[in-house]
Amino acid sequence: MDVDAGQDRWAVGRVGAGRAMTWFLVITGALGFIASFTLTYERFKLLTQPGYVPSCSINPIISCGNVMTKPQAAVFGFPNPLMGIAGFAVVLALAMGLLAGARYQRWYWAGLQLGVTFGLGLICWLIGQSLYSIGALCPYCIVVWVIIFPLFWYVTLHNLKHRVIPPPPAGATAWTRCSPCTGSARCSGT
Repeated sequence: MDVDAGQDRWAVGRVGAGRAMTWFLVITGALGFIASFTLTYERFKLLTQPGYVPSCSINPIISCGNVMTKPQAAVFGFPNPLMGIAGFAVVLALAMGLLAGARYQRWYWAGLQLGVTFGLGLICWLIGQSLYSIGALCPYCIVVWVIIFPLFWYVTLHNLKHRVIPPPPAGATAWTRCSPCTGSARCSGT
């Protein structure tokens, strides 16, 4: 058996990413991880040192301390930033693999889609809680908010393009016309 033929068979059904998507995942994964790690560090300092003022507490409105002490800061019984550390570590690890030339199974990309969709839903709820219930904003949280929206968008577009998630039936024809022509047999050339 030819080694190259075996490698080609192994790669069938796997999906990679282009250079722009890969670097986008590196940057968003790293920034999200750093913001989540910093939030976790600040949270533990706030809980363990009486009178500690987090570095991101600037005034009563821009104040991590006001946000971190509320029940919304630990939705599932542990600090929310721990989910960010885990989630953005997955994004960063995926991106590093892509930089090294890895291609992942479709189920892995579908799992990433579920993760960013969950993250987007949680972030939307937390934005509402910060603005309307708590009345304070956390700068590190805002960094995560800014990251999760484009991360969700580009992962979704990537997964639609590579048919990891099927496009809606009514939009399938429009999708193939709007995507860049790849010279494939299904391309209508319009």
